[in-house]
Amino acid sequence: MGLDDKIKNQAEELGGKAKEGVGHHTGDRDLEAEGHGDQTKADLKQAGEDVKDAFKH
Repeated sequence: MGLDDKIKNQAEELGGKAKEGVGHHTGDRDLEAEGHGDQTKADLKQAGEDVKDAFKH
């Protein structure tokens, strides 16, 4: 996996955490759920890249 993919996945996860936090503190459940979804999506992408890396080595 390229470094740029790792950075993109990490940025997406951090953005999701920020959305979730803002949603939680403002009482916006939709924003909170969207942030949680962004984190999950980033985690799944990372897991897929880890699997690819495992087969390359």
